[in-house]
Amino acid sequence: KVRNKLGLTQDDLVRKSGVKHTTLTKIESNVVIKPSVQTVAKIAKALGVPMEDLVK
Repeated sequence: KVRNKLGLTQDDLVRKSGVKHTTLTKIESNVVIKPSVQTVAKIAKALGVPMEDLVK
């Protein structure tokens, strides 16, 4: 996970991205398999990585 490699907690990423904590948790636990493009874009921007890095 990119978030872990950067040393960020879920709370850090929630604050940086504006994505709800429940949404992030569901994405990371594969409850939500296809998050919206907008959500992926917010997370990618907060992590400083291209969206493609998150959808491998």
